[in-house]
Amino acid sequence: MIQLEVWGPYALFSRPELKVEKVSYDVPTPSAARGIVEAVYFHPGLRWYIDRIYVLNPISFTSIRRNEVLSKISARNVRQAAQGGRQELYLAAPQEIVQRSSLLLQDVHYVIEAHFEMTSKAAPSDNPGKFQDIVTRRMEKGQCYTTPYLGCREFSASFRRWAGGPIKTIHETRDLGLMLYDFDYTDPQNITPTYFRAKLENGILNVRDCEVFR
Repeated sequence: MIQLEVWGPYALFSRPELKVEKVSYDVPTPSAARGIVEAVYFHPGLRWYIDRIYVLNPISFTSIRRNEVLSKISARNVRQAAQGGRQELYLAAPQEIVQRSSLLLQDVHYVIEAHFEMTSKAAPSDNPGKFQDIVTRRMEKGQCYTTPYLGCREFSASFRRWAGGPIKTIHETRDLGLMLYDFDYTDPQNITPTYFRAKLENGILNVRDCEVFR
């Protein structure tokens, strides 16, 4: 089990039901928290599971406008170009750009509590103690494979190992409704989102042993 402290000026944990104007959930989703942990230490021999997310700062929103593009280069065009076709593999930003508003979280501060389980891809020399030592050392040194981010890549996260002791969360309890839990990758051709009923209790989002809906 690990406790990873993360913080940053902005975060955007997008609600999937709002596709045009981006709106953040009140707290990180378990999949976003797992992505942060995996950015610090990922190994095919283990799988991370989020247990609790502690909210340390008051939940506060702000609205900004960002430049986005309307379309993307299709994989079909890339394949045809690789086979000698003459498809245009670029986007003309002046024609594609559009301004959209986003409702973000600001001044966020969390502690992510997670554990891992060994997978079938672990080598014979791998063991839980080895992985625990590695991830602990990486958290203490501030090492990561990729820069962890708070929902969107432009909102990078600072992180460190939680020093221990009581975690002073916000004293707030609220029903957060149906929230994205994670994605089911059992069938790579049909990746399915899963959801759960989220509730913040005294600043703690407990996602261990929660009921997951598909």
